[in-house]
Amino acid sequence: MAQINSVLGPMDTADLGFTLSHEHVVVTSAGIQYVYPEFIDREGSIESGVADFKEAYGEGLRTIVDVTTIDLGRDIRLLEQVSRESGINIICATGTWRDIPRVFWTAEPDTVAKLYIREIEEGIEGTGIKAAIIKVANDVGGVTPEGEIILRAAARAQKATGVPISTHTWAPERVGEQQVAIFEDEGVDLNRVYVGHSNDTTDTEYLIGLLEKGVWIGLDRYPGRQTEHTPDWIGRTETAKKLIDAGYGHRIMMGHDWSVTLLIVSGEMQKRRRTGNPDSYLFIQRNVVPKLKELGASDEDIQNIFVNNPRRFFEGAQ
Repeated sequence: MAQINSVLGPMDTADLGFTLSHEHVVVTSAGIQYVYPEFIDREGSIESGVADFKEAYGEGLRTIVDVTTIDLGRDIRLLEQVSRESGINIICATGTWRDIPRVFWTAEPDTVAKLYIREIEEGIEGTGIKAAIIKVANDVGGVTPEGEIILRAAARAQKATGVPISTHTWAPERVGEQQVAIFEDEGVDLNRVYVGHSNDTTDTEYLIGLLEKGVWIGLDRYPGRQTEHTPDWIGRTETAKKLIDAGYGHRIMMGHDWSVTLLIVSGEMQKRRRTGNPDSYLFIQRNVVPKLKELGASDEDIQNIFVNNPRRFFEGAQ
């Protein structure tokens, strides 16, 4: 076993337990909570987060990986309070999402990497709370020039610290392949890379190709939104079972990409999300796990996806 940092301090990987690999508590934009605090119901978000996580704890959830970065309005003290009051372990992130600050667009990757390294080794915003994962993002259209700077910065921070990388991708355009190519060019151990949002596609040839490269796969959009490009939650779960059947159950993890408060979409979209997922962080346990078992997944498969794989991922185990 090994130790990693949570928002409450170091913890043993053996204590991660049932883990959701890609979640959020509050999603907004950089600095809003400090400059325009009236825009966010911070106390209400804390109250709802504690309530949701206490309920989830009662049904077996133990840890979430909160991949909220500065440009998603990361509020590190909020995460600390929610974790302390709910009992759920929260692993927090450094890195940069899609709203890359303009000052990074012409920065050297090494300069940005130093910022990530500081948040991993010294702590975030003077709190002493240390990140245990590096989040990066590339979306529709693939890796932009500024996106490449961030990927290379994350790669260099990963190599300097040993902390793993979690990516946001747009799987219908196979963006994960572009990300992996840059990580390979930077000499990153791909066993330390998690390619997220990979269940936005049912293209198992693409997913197995990534797995064959040596990365971990995040099937972490649930229930997800069915569109002409993306499947519903049942199609996502059937894809997970196909990967298990292909022999990759030991290399996949799951999450919702859920949040208590999501302020980067319209109010109408927020209502639709809540209506479509009344189970909050328990959708997977209440719906996806039973469906996987119905499809033939074993108890060992479930234990791997939600307990063993996250532990091995953070330990750097093959």
